[in-house]
Amino acid sequence: MPKNKNALLRYRTIDKCLQNRFRKWTLEDLIEACGEALYEYEGIQKGISKRSIQADIQLMRSDKLGYNAPIVVEEKKYYTYSDPDYSISNTPLSNEDLKRLNEALSILKQFKGFSHFDQMEGMVQRLEDKIISEGRQQSPIIEFEKNEHLRGLEYLDVIYQAILHEKSQRITYQSYKAQKPNQFDFHPYKLKEYRNRWFVLGLRDKQSNMLNLALDRIQAIEDSEVPYHKHHGIDLDHYFEDVVGVTVSRGRAVPVVYRANRDVAPYIISKPLHRSQIILEQENGFVTFQIKVIPNFELEKILLGHGEGVEVLAPRRLRSRIKKRLGLAMEGYGD
Repeated sequence: MPKNKNALLRYRTIDKCLQNRFRKWTLEDLIEACGEALYEYEGIQKGISKRSIQADIQLMRSDKLGYNAPIVVEEKKYYTYSDPDYSISNTPLSNEDLKRLNEALSILKQFKGFSHFDQMEGMVQRLEDKIISEGRQQSPIIEFEKNEHLRGLEYLDVIYQAILHEKSQRITYQSYKAQKPNQFDFHPYKLKEYRNRWFVLGLRDKQSNMLNLALDRIQAIEDSEVPYHKHHGIDLDHYFEDVVGVTVSRGRAVPVVYRANRDVAPYIISKPLHRSQIILEQENGFVTFQIKVIPNFELEKILLGHGEGVEVLAPRRLRSRIKKRLGLAMEGYGD
């Protein structure tokens, strides 16, 4: 790709000139045309040197930019394309271009649910059609975990816009434990994704504690007439910093110590349970780790997920909870 937009503007100007078969183009004509284009689009009055345009022509002829433009000189004076149908805008995509487009498409498609994607959808489709037309379609190199059938995704953009424009919402919500839905005014502040589920952080009113609502438990959203309450004294950028997952309870982060056996330890080393994870000890194939977090339900699920491969050593309260839950699990397998 050209190093800057001025160079790209010169290439396009030269290309436009050489497509015009009703005029003969000398080097001086191309210099003048490029100068006029730079002045018209960029307000640049400084003249362009003969050497610069000659270098541009050589680059366009080469495969360095992927153009391979068939520029020839007739009568030792006039520049033109030997192929009258050629244009740099018709240059086929290279294999490298196609690979990058495929990667970009994989990423762009993750934003379905936001109005931004609706605005980009036409562009994405054109890019996809271009890749297919080139005959080099390949399966995505990058694949994200996703569940497009997860409930609540239709509220993503509604909540995003409410946060962006600072508007309260009237939400109908039913938690897993509730027997029936509840309707209340809500002031959203931040969206967060965790393990392929979306959550919204906010307040019901100024006096309430911060709530974290799962979007798949929302049944309806409508605009509220209640004035929006801005959050004060809450560092949203670091709100989830001391927890695993999305559940933030009262209290301070404490050291959580756990020991992993030789089968599980390499996995935990490569994929830490939390950004604060450190290794305290390595002995006889066992590795003892420590993280500093506020214990919560998500942490317990991850620790339990490692089964017999992990033993919680501290704090005592968390160790007791894990032991109790393992005991209840064992009862389920009783004869």
